Amino acid sequence: MLRGIDHVVVACADPDTTAAELERRVGLAATGGGRHDALGTENRLLWLGDSYLELVGVFDTELARRSWLGRPVLKALDGGGGLATWAIAVDDLDETLRWAPPDSGLLGPIDGERRRPDGRVVRWRLAHPNELSPTAPFLIEHDLGAAEWSPSERAARADQQHPLGGRARLSGLEVMTASPAVAAGRVRTILAASVEPAGRAAVRVRLGSQEVRFVVSLPRSASVIDVVADVRIRTRVARVGSCKIRLRGRPSEVGAPPQPDDAADV
Repeated sequence: MLRGIDHVVVACADPDTTAAELERRVGLAATGGGRHDALGTENRLLWLGDSYLELVGVFDTELARRSWLGRPVLKALDGGGGLATWAIAVDDLDETLRWAPPDSGLLGPIDGERRRPDGRVVRWRLAHPNELSPTAPFLIEHDLGAAEWSPSERAARADQQHPLGGRARLSGLEVMTASPAVAAGRVRTILAASVEPAGRAAVRVRLGSQEVRFVVSLPRSASVIDVVADVRIRTRVARVGSCKIRLRGRPSEVGAPPQPDDAADV
């Protein structure tokens, strides 16, 4: 039932400009996107296999203030941009909600869609907490018969060669929070996911082959999106607001983690 991290929502003032800068600095290319007409938001997508980074901006502030996605994006933009929330992919949303605790606070299932510039429509169903945040993700089930999720499109994504010189995959997410155990416990109660300590001030949640680490916030700390490439490159880091995107090469080529000042602002 559990598939893993579906996507990570990164708030930015201009998705097109941010996408271009990430391609230049990190080597990841954005290949899609569009508008959420009912939510007041617009996006660009950086596909990493079946997971992706969603660079989200706002085209209608008043509409965004009234929408479940627009509110956390606006909140993140008020702080200069960065991690707004993230999504967990499930194969059967109805079954997941059936087993979720009564006090999970999830609203759904809710139908959603996004019209692409080519006119094709992407469709999904989701369930979300009343207020999304980096520590309160949402669940999503994609319509495999709509745009972007056909077998041929998924196969093309699996083989996509990014400008860095090869394929790339989303491996994990590090979220800053005052209470890592509470944040991890929320995910565990909804999904019965594996939770374990990850050092003195962090808790790790395993989601399929990926992991989310909830870490105690410290001064100047930043949430981190971890991406792994299948080529031999040195670690590259770019910052979008309060969030860092960290790209590493093959395990044998990964050096020491970069210091915060090594990150290039996007």
